[in-house]
Amino acid sequence: MRPLRPLRRTATAVAAASTMTLSLAACGALGVTGDSSEASPTKGNDVTVGLLLPETANTRYDKFDFPIIRNKVLELTDKQGRVVYKNADADASKQTEQLQQMIDDQVDVILLDAVDSHAIAGGVQKAKDAGIPVIAYDRLAEGPIDAYVSFDNELVGEVQARTLLEAMGEVDSSDKIVMMNGSPTDPNAKQFKAGALSELNGTVDVAKTYDTKDWKPENAQANMAEAIKAIGANNIKGVYSANDGMAAGVIKALEAAGVTELPPITGQDAELDAVQRIVSGEQFMSVYKSYPQEAESAAQMAVAKVQGKDIQFDSLTQDRVDSPTDKDIPSLLVPVVALTKDNIKKTVLADGIYELSEICTAEYKAGCTAIGLSK
Repeated sequence: MRPLRPLRRTATAVAAASTMTLSLAACGALGVTGDSSEASPTKGNDVTVGLLLPETANTRYDKFDFPIIRNKVLELTDKQGRVVYKNADADASKQTEQLQQMIDDQVDVILLDAVDSHAIAGGVQKAKDAGIPVIAYDRLAEGPIDAYVSFDNELVGEVQARTLLEAMGEVDSSDKIVMMNGSPTDPNAKQFKAGALSELNGTVDVAKTYDTKDWKPENAQANMAEAIKAIGANNIKGVYSANDGMAAGVIKALEAAGVTELPPITGQDAELDAVQRIVSGEQFMSVYKSYPQEAESAAQMAVAKVQGKDIQFDSLTQDRVDSPTDKDIPSLLVPVVALTKDNIKKTVLADGIYELSEICTAEYKAGCTAIGLSK
């Protein structure tokens, strides 16, 4: 098996290499504690948080992010705060309108997961002019944002690529892979890609690479069909897919081409369908990111920001990142875990993301038994 090079970021690499996920108690350890008596006189618990999420193709936003943020805001405000939620359905213009509506409605703070990080910059400036803080959530928006909470996105790409290479076994520079990257309007996709290429370049032949419009599985399927035609199905030794939805499209294209023994395929987001594909062996890995930690931290940032809890806010934002428009943005970067069949029990099951019965349905019962997931 090919020896793996050490990761570039020592602190986060330890967490990424571990199969144990972070406890949600870590959020408290970051220092956002205290009751509502610490709020500034100008804003108490009657906090209104505007939440703008980018799309519904990825099930995480409605299933995890929104309810976790809503529940944490309620907890932090003695059930007096509220979250106004809008989803843009991958439409940048729609999100700009939603942002403007929140400015017009005078919400207290906005959590923004941008469809198009560049296109939304003008709206961020308008919010700033109106005195409304904007915290970039999950994707780094341009413009004068007040803070950013996400995962270490280059590390995500590195972990995906390293795990892919490990799954491929002995490789050389002539082995061909396909790269199915995310949307070109998503800054995270660029970071995933950069991290992956830092591991893949010079090690294998990236024979075809695609930036997939809107992260849509059907677009990934069409791209993969084109790659198969150009390279030949039997010549593809592995597929780097930046997320789970696109991995599903990749698999459909390979199966349509008559491939019965699938090459290793990566993913990200630990979607239920992807976890089941890992159980069955169709998909080799995903990246598990602790959505509870990311979402709860974002809620804590939002409430602390408008309640004037500077110490708590600062303790959550000990990292710094740069966007194309701003430097040294206060940030929190949450570590990630490579999810394979070997650590399903220690990740998504241990964190309560899914129940065993959700994963091990009748279709996947035999696969679950084979990897020790049956009751």
